[in-house]
Parts: sequence; structure tokens; C-alpha cells
Amino acid sequence: MTRKKILVIDDDSAAIDFLVAKLGASYEVISTVSPRDALRLAREERPDLILCDVDMPEVDGGDISVDLFDDDSVRTIPFAYLTGIASPQDLGARGGYLGGRMAISKHLPPDELLGRVHELLRT
Repeated sequence: MTRKKILVIDDDSAAIDFLVAKLGASYEVISTVSPRDALRLAREERPDLILCDVDMPEVDGGDISVDLFDDDSVRTIPFAYLTGIASPQDLGARGGYLGGRMAISKHLPPDELLGRVHELLRT
């Protein structure tokens, strides 16, 4: 059985390491600390889900979201923001939305974060 693939985009390598450690047992995780590589990786890797940090220098998550939505080849890939700015309480127990896209707080306990990812991949 093929494992589902997740693309993680975050300028913080420690955040990526954490997500790879948490998600890697269940999913194939591809990651980049360079937001400029996001569109290319999405096209090449065809992930089942894209998790993208919101607050990054030069190119932020909103820019990446627009680029992905504007590209017919990757538009339908589920996308969620990862944010350290909003707390789980700000986003609500089942997650919330930022700029019309699903958002997951980086401050969720690891098991809850994994649960949110599982939910996103089931829909």
C-alpha cells in the first residue's frame, strides 16, 4: 500500500524536523525551508496534502497559497496553513481558517496535530 505524501513548507528547520518526526511514521514527508521551491515541489511530487507556514520572510504562506491556487496542475491539492501566530483557542478545537484556507496551530499537542492531518487527508 502506498503511503500518502505530505509537502511541508516552513522556513524553520526545527519545525520541519518536528513535523517529519511526527508525520513520518504514517506518511511520506517531503519538506523545504525555501518557500520559493513550494510550487516546483508541488508540481513534481504531487503530494496528497500541503502544509505551509504562514509567516515566512520574503515569500509568505499567503503568496504560496495564491501561486498554488493559480496553477491548474496543483490547485486541487488540499492545503492548510501551519501557524505559530494563532493559538489552538484562536482557531477552535477543530481548526479554523486564515484567508479562506484551513489553518492548524503549531501549538497543538503532537497527537492533536497528527489527528488534524489525518482528518485533512480523509476529506
